[in-house]
Amino acid sequence: QVQLVESGGGLVQAGGSLRLSCAASGRNVFSINTLGWYRQAPGKQRELVASISSGGNTNYADSVKGRFSISRDNDKNTIYLQMNSLKPEDTAVYYCKEWVFGSWGQGTQVTVSQ
Repeated sequence: QVQLVESGGGLVQAGGSLRLSCAASGRNVFSINTLGWYRQAPGKQRELVASISSGGNTNYADSVKGRFSISRDNDKNTIYLQMNSLKPEDTAVYYCKEWVFGSWGQGTQVTVSQ
């Protein structure tokens, strides 16, 4: 299995930036794995925010295109989510997921104030 640990969440004002990190450990499948960031706001379904394939191909939800950027460092077994121009509607718990085993991280809270 793969264990995922997210970090970097917090409270930020609208228009600000945060960078989330997700560190993977366990089975050595990081370099061949697709990973992604999901988020879940109170009362809403969990939604895919961004994903990155083993080859570096990226996909984004329409709501974050042009503001968020996903990247990966295979040497550090870590993916990142750079979030710029944050809006109050970005407030949610952000989760990291890997595709090989379907493992999830524990989540990190992002709160964007007006």
